[in-house]
Amino acid sequence: MSDRSHVHHRLFVIGALLVGMGFSSAASAESVFVKYRGPVDLASFTCESIERSSLVKRLCYDAEQEYVIVNLTGTYYHYCEVPANVVADWRAAGSMGQFYNAAVKGRYDCRFLRMPA
Repeated sequence: MSDRSHVHHRLFVIGALLVGMGFSSAASAESVFVKYRGPVDLASFTCESIERSSLVKRLCYDAEQEYVIVNLTGTYYHYCEVPANVVADWRAAGSMGQFYNAAVKGRYDCRFLRMPA
């Protein structure tokens, strides 16, 4: 077996082991229930679990649609037409809860702004 074939064989075996252990290279489909909206598929979102906030537990953003799904102490809410720079500032904020209250809450209401299908 050539060196190149040997490397490919090892990679195949490692990949097979990871799949057998429940790991996959493809992202698994996830859907969350959003208050005032219902189920939302997160396939197009970039999500981040938040450990440093007592209010914001998870922040998901679909940059193409400018659509935010956020878990606030166990309940998912959505916000529409949120610019990428606002989400970047939110992620970088010293207090994610204070940023949410000052810069997001009440400003990106999906009842009045374009909501993705």
